[in-house]
Order: sequence, then structure tokens, then C-alpha cells
Amino acid sequence: MDLDLSSVAPFRAEVREWLRTHLPAAPLPSLEIEEGFAAHRAWERELYGARLSVVSWPEEYGGRAATPLEWLVFEEEYYAAGAPGRVSQNGINLLAPTLFQHGTPEQLARVLPSMASGEVIWAQAWSEPGAGSDLASLRATATRVDGGWLLNGQKTWSSRAAFADWGFGPFRSDPEAQRHRGLTYLMFPLDAEGITRRPIGRIDGKPAFAELFFDDVFVPDRDVIGEPGAGWKVAMSTTGNERGLTLRSPGRFLAAADRLLDLWRERADPADTALRDRVADAWIKARAYRLKGYETVSRTDDIGAESSINKIFWSELDVTLHETALDLLGPDGELEGDWLEGYVFSLAGPIYAGTNEIQRNVIAERVLGLPRAGR
Repeated sequence: MDLDLSSVAPFRAEVREWLRTHLPAAPLPSLEIEEGFAAHRAWERELYGARLSVVSWPEEYGGRAATPLEWLVFEEEYYAAGAPGRVSQNGINLLAPTLFQHGTPEQLARVLPSMASGEVIWAQAWSEPGAGSDLASLRATATRVDGGWLLNGQKTWSSRAAFADWGFGPFRSDPEAQRHRGLTYLMFPLDAEGITRRPIGRIDGKPAFAELFFDDVFVPDRDVIGEPGAGWKVAMSTTGNERGLTLRSPGRFLAAADRLLDLWRERADPADTALRDRVADAWIKARAYRLKGYETVSRTDDIGAESSINKIFWSELDVTLHETALDLLGPDGELEGDWLEGYVFSLAGPIYAGTNEIQRNVIAERVLGLPRAGR
């Protein structure tokens, strides 16, 4: 693991200065409402203009060919500055790495520039009413026709789908094949004929997700990612990014831990050593995740199933950070919007990107080599 960060100091300084001079004067509306979604899309355009929307991508697609270490540094500075949430995260953090690994040159040239600029925002269309963490149980179908595929069925809990432009996900293309075979991974416009989107209202009234219904939706062959029937392999590369560093980089938790430390300094009872220890423990874990990030980008191999370890760690850390903050705030926590809203969102972390129960099975079987339960 390389801990010499002197080589990235100029890049860190550039990012910090740009964010200092370009951050919105006031917080943007929530990206989970229509007005806020549009405002965050405009912010993505501004980042793109500075070649900061996708720093690790090749220059021809809008990036600056930054090293993985520079990307980690960008994320640290971005979250430390309190910059807006990334409405484009499904595309740039999940779909793009999948395309780099499995896409064609034509797909890269066609899809990535508009993704980088925020012109096209992507929804992740994976879960179904009977297939969540058990993705192999999905039933939405892709049927071969002349020149492409007809999609039928339903997806649910599709993030960003209420206002996004395109979606991506696996469909069952061979119902006779074994569960993990016969899947095909496709991209599709959300305004295509035959697609009905139904926003899912949360308890706070924000439509962060949507159900998608497919009724003979035609998708051309050029929008298949990877080989037809090999969708499980493609999907596993996406989950590696979703559960690893790209979806939840260490910078996110470093910034939250520093805010928690500031809150403790403002609100703590010096006699409450138990709460003090909880703050210290959360701060240390955030730094440990940072070091794990440095170790990961120093490796030359694919971390594979080890990404499930990351996922459990960051999702449980997120809950811990926010629970500790609310305990510091006491009754005022019900009035403190940022920490309370962050806490409510953190509770979803052990569920999305594959439940932590499933991740523990993955670690046991694929990392530790333990026998499957019941065998």
C-alpha cells in the first residue's frame, strides 16, 4: 500500500480551490424532487465543464485520466466541501465501470459523454417484486426478435427512475436455463413506447424510486451489454462497484466523521465518557476505511467478492455515525434536518446493494471458502 500522497497534492489543491469558488451559494433542493433533480443535473454540467465530473475516465469521454488515488483524493475534497449529491451516480459509478469492462467501443463513445455531462441520467433497474438481493430470481423477460429484444415484466425500487432518462439492468432471456444463466443485460430509454413508470412515494413524500412496467418494449441489439445470455457475469461486475469503493467512497464518511467530531466538541457532556468513546470509535473507523481505500487502489488484482466486506463495513459505519450524532443532539435531533435525514437514509444501507445478510454469506462462501449452508 502506497501512503505517499505528495504526488497528488497539486491535484488536491486544484480541486479544493475550484470547489471553494464554484459551490452553489445555497444548498440545492433535494435531488429526489423534480426541481432538485434539474438543479443537480445543472451542477453536473458545471463539473463537466471543469473536467471534474468523471476525473478517472479517459479524456475522450470527458475525464482527465486521473489515477485511482487521485480519484480518492477528489472524493475526499468533494465531500469535505459539502458539495451537492451526485444525481448521476448510478451512471458514473455503476454503469460506466460495467461498460468499461464489458461494453463495445461504439457503446462507450455513444453513452459515456452524455453521462459525464449530466445530459443523460441513468436509473438502476434491477430489483423486482420477487427478486431483490436474490437477483437470480428475477422474472422480467427479454425475448429475441428481429434486430433486438422485447422486454416484459416489472422492476421496482429503481433508483433515480422517477426523473431519469435511461435505465439499465438484467432480464431473463432464456427461461429454461439455470437461475444464474440465461440473463441478458440491457440499456433502455425510459420514454420508450411500452414503458410505464410509477414513482414510489416515501414517508417524506419524495419519489426517490419508481416502479417500471414493460409491455413489449423494443430494445435494439446495440443496447445489449456483453454477450446475450451472459447477463449474470455482467451484473456481478456492477455489484462489485456497488458494494466496493465507487458507490460509497471513503470521503463520504471522513466528512461525516469530522462533522460528528465538531458536534461532540459543541454539545458533549465531559462526564459522558461512553458517548465520547462512541465518537472516537466512529472517527477511527472512518479513517480505517480511508486506509482500506488506499490499499484497494494500490492492488493490481480485482477484489471480487471482497467488495462484500467493504459493503458491510461502510453501511454499518453510516448508521453508527448518524446514531451517535442524534444521541449527542438529544431531543434537538428531531429538529436537526441534516443528521436526522442522513440517519433515515443510512438505515437503507444494510439493505440496498444486496442485504448485509446476503453479503455475509458471500464472504463465508467466496472469500473464506466455507461450505454453503445446508451442505
